[in-house]
Amino acid sequence: MKRGKKYIESAKLIDRSRLYDVDETMDAVIKSAKAKFDETVEVHVRLGVDSRHADQQVRGAIVLPHGTGKNVRVLVFARGDKAEAATAAGADYVGAEDMLERIQKENFFDYDVVIASPDMMGIVGRLGKVLGPKGLMPNPKAGTVTPDVARAVTEAKAGKIEYRLDKTNIIHCAIGKVSFGVEKLQENFNTLLGAVIKAKPAAAKGQYIKSCVVTSTMGPGIKVNPAKLENA
Repeated sequence: MKRGKKYIESAKLIDRSRLYDVDETMDAVIKSAKAKFDETVEVHVRLGVDSRHADQQVRGAIVLPHGTGKNVRVLVFARGDKAEAATAAGADYVGAEDMLERIQKENFFDYDVVIASPDMMGIVGRLGKVLGPKGLMPNPKAGTVTPDVARAVTEAKAGKIEYRLDKTNIIHCAIGKVSFGVEKLQENFNTLLGAVIKAKPAAAKGQYIKSCVVTSTMGPGIKVNPAKLENA
């Protein structure tokens, strides 16, 4: 793959042959981010589990202390008082059958998070084939199927992120923007990794965190020492 001039310059700042300590990582990410826009900082954690087995799934949600730096657009499926509460909490779109029809007929996907009250899952379930592949399907484990939709909206807007394994046993999450600075990125990183470590399945054997790479949108990957993460 041919790399651009800025990437090559950034890569020179990173020692690919070593594992970085946790407290060095965010400083290195910021220094290697050379794009003209405010790059997103991403974390990729490979776990020593097998996502094909139900007892080795790792999935949950956490509110990052400093948010993600992204303006999160929220769609809520609710009726009556819950719909009013969701609107008051700042939901961008609120509805029921009307939203179902809009998604089915207009291919409407102008939102980042979908929240539903439990009584609406009969409607939302019909959208599984379109919301599921986009990672938008509400789920009780992620707190997006809940009777307290107002709280869920508030948390989503505040920077709540969902973490879950992909088919290769890797968790991919954004933890903020380069402009956050070292301290805020470090706190968001620690919050995410703490949640992932706490969610370690009882069936997981051997080394849990196999590898961890932190990168900015256009920057090179920085390998974090996984041993230091589990012992932090």
